[in-house]
Amino acid sequence: MQALSRTELEPLFERLRALFAAQREALIDLDSRAGDSDLGITMNKAFDAMHAAVAANAAEPLGKTLQRAGMAAAKAAPSTMGTLVATGFMRGGKALEGADAIDTAGMAAFWGAFLVGVEERGKARRGDKTLVDVLAPVAESLAASAAAGAPLAQALAAASAAADAGLEATRAMVAQHGKAAAFRDRTVGLQDAGGTVVQLLVAAFAAHVNDKDS
Repeated sequence: MQALSRTELEPLFERLRALFAAQREALIDLDSRAGDSDLGITMNKAFDAMHAAVAANAAEPLGKTLQRAGMAAAKAAPSTMGTLVATGFMRGGKALEGADAIDTAGMAAFWGAFLVGVEERGKARRGDKTLVDVLAPVAESLAASAAAGAPLAQALAAASAAADAGLEATRAMVAQHGKAAAFRDRTVGLQDAGGTVVQLLVAAFAAHVNDKDS
């Protein structure tokens, strides 16, 4: 698959909906160690709503559909993480306005805008032990793949590996934001919960494109 077409959005978001339904309890458990224990519930609600929005607006331009998915997430899951994910999808969709499909350059634009949106909304920086620590290497990997002219499946596989490495790196960090910041040194050794959501997202994008190539 050289590009993710508009018609592939609904199957992709169905994959995401099923993924976060399956990961609900695992994310609750992870978040309970240094958070509010609601991450699994929040993401389950957010991706249920996003899938419904994408399915209902599949005839709209690709970028607009992604923005509507983000708006649906913001309404369904108005928590900190729900808002950040919603912002990421809205900014990513805006970056793809006018696109008929998402190729490697488009995927780099989407995740680059996703990162900037999260940084601006969440006021987090790299090294603060947040989802930014996973988003940043993903965006960098995709930008490098786009510059090299890499095919989409290869680019997403590399981005997924970058997400894995970024998530692993959060274990050595001390949380600086949210409820986790109250635990500070006790968060060392734990992978960041928000970063885990991003790692799951990017892996799902990669798996979806790879399955279409198989």
